Amino acid sequence: HVRFICFYLPGEAGGLCVSQGGRFPPFSSEGKPPKRVGKGHKDLTLCRVFRKKTCCDAAQTHPALLSIRRLALTGEASEECLHLWELLECSICDPRVGVQPGPPLICTSFCDRVFQACSNAYFSMDAKTQVLAPCGANDFVCGRASEWASNGTELCLAAGFRVEQSVGMHGGIEEVSCYGGKSSLDSIADSWGASRSEKPHKTGNSGLLEDFQQWLQDMPSNERVSWAVGGLVLTAGLLFISKRKSHNQRQKLAAIQRAARRLEVKMNSTPTSSQGNRKGNRR
Repeated sequence: HVRFICFYLPGEAGGLCVSQGGRFPPFSSEGKPPKRVGKGHKDLTLCRVFRKKTCCDAAQTHPALLSIRRLALTGEASEECLHLWELLECSICDPRVGVQPGPPLICTSFCDRVFQACSNAYFSMDAKTQVLAPCGANDFVCGRASEWASNGTELCLAAGFRVEQSVGMHGGIEEVSCYGGKSSLDSIADSWGASRSEKPHKTGNSGLLEDFQQWLQDMPSNERVSWAVGGLVLTAGLLFISKRKSHNQRQKLAAIQRAARRLEVKMNSTPTSSQGNRKGNRR
């Protein structure tokens, strides 16, 4: 229990931001307490649920946003995988994570959920950071997550995170000391609720968001955690899914147009020139 108290109190006592190292860009707020992020060029491009109190700025969230985009557009990830991966990437902006040294410490149980959802998505080894990242358009060697890792712990470690061992999980120690347990997800849900009540969104989706918030409040704790994982920080994932569908539709249209042009050329060509046309059109 002494280890648990020493580990957790710094974050709760309002510790100072400590750059996480590894693949994560250093905090510009190094040595200062987590604070509210204002609008402007340093505003969070992702993970905005933490805007009220975080060590992050755009330097941390922009790489996370690019990661989600790659996962959606070329990684062939499912919606659930996108949602969970976004929540995983946003761990860097949790104020309790930002005041602890070392890469973000992720709960084993959450890593397992990410692995289960993302096992069929495509990843590659980033040449610059030497960590596993969603497959990009220019990556030559890509494989499914299940080919790079055999479980959630291996996946999180390969992606540049630390993983809290499962010992003591049922006693609540793991969930308090690491990101992705019930304690941290409840905290995220509370922050999200506070930001919603502070400044309601004036969009066509406001009714849906209000309904979601009501469902979240009425649900039992275990279901609340599932909803937090499944629909809380998930704007980017859904946005890129929409873009992916649009991109696929454009690709299909372009393929149809190419096929039509080839048919037109074939129909207009004479028997004596058909062989030359085939040779000239070969890629």
